[in-house]
Amino acid sequence: MSVGIVSYGTYIPKFRIKVEDIAKVWGDNADILSAGLMVNEKSVPDLDEDTVTIAVEAARAAICRSSLDPSRIEAIYTGSESHPYAVKPTSTIVAEAVEATPEMTAADLEFACKAGSAGMQACMGLVQSGMADLGLAIGSDVSQGAPGDALEYTAAAGGAAYIIGNKEEEMVAIIEDTYSFTTDTPDFWRREGMPYPEHGGRFTGEPGYFKHVLGAAKGLMNKLGTSAEDYDYAVFHQPNGKFPSRVAKMLGFSKEKIAPGLVVTRLGNTYSASCLMGIAATLDQAKPGDRIFATAFGSGAGADAFSFRVTDKIDKIRDKAPLVEELLANPVYMDYAMYAKHKGKIKRA
Repeated sequence: MSVGIVSYGTYIPKFRIKVEDIAKVWGDNADILSAGLMVNEKSVPDLDEDTVTIAVEAARAAICRSSLDPSRIEAIYTGSESHPYAVKPTSTIVAEAVEATPEMTAADLEFACKAGSAGMQACMGLVQSGMADLGLAIGSDVSQGAPGDALEYTAAAGGAAYIIGNKEEEMVAIIEDTYSFTTDTPDFWRREGMPYPEHGGRFTGEPGYFKHVLGAAKGLMNKLGTSAEDYDYAVFHQPNGKFPSRVAKMLGFSKEKIAPGLVVTRLGNTYSASCLMGIAATLDQAKPGDRIFATAFGSGAGADAFSFRVTDKIDKIRDKAPLVEELLANPVYMDYAMYAKHKGKIKRA
């Protein structure tokens, strides 16, 4: 039985802060940072936005784009590393908001930046087995970065939602296969009660991101007997602009193939939504018959690779919800003081 994407939706807060405005506060060189990170600005959540509200907006966009009956959604998984409750699921709130309750299952997922793609895999299993008609997988984050930490320049906010189904006449993209590569690598972590995450410096690059992204990507290509030449587009997790550009080159993908999905330069790292946002931006441009290769990465550490084939259904639903490019347009910029207020970095005694 085939399985694939029936619809997708995204949400990006309208507020932004430029790298130079953060650098100005901490005495860093903005030009060096922007060039090294390949990030110029990042999204900032509004005062009343969190992982739940962002997930709801992305989910509603996905449902609106496909015009499907939300009661058909029988499983919802929300992946995030910034769930607002330690005990109380995000996914049940989303389910109620989109009118998918009560005959359904729901759970929250955590695996750093690949919790959203893990939700996609869970939904694939449920719909492919016939246990669920449709599954909804969401990656949503209002990611944290300690004041003055390197993460502060990229940690952003956004969400992406994917409805997964098994009816070929409904699919906008068939999921040809998936492959995961996982180890216990302590490159990034945040204990219960800690306001900001910590990262293990030398573990974040080669032992973390590159080992796992390459492991999953090569594993899936070997499984399918494909190479970079067989794909029209590619998307990789975007902690910054440098890492996905480098790993794409290592795997043989040209700059042109990753350009549509490389939104991190204007958005920042949306963590669980990062790779999913890139896939959405690519679907916004893809034509029927195009193949998309994608690999999500999550610290801790693991990577999920996917191979998609776009169908002619994409042209019928694409413009029924905001495109990623439309959500990136017309940003409202703020200075560091307002940013700190929005992110709760100013505490009253």
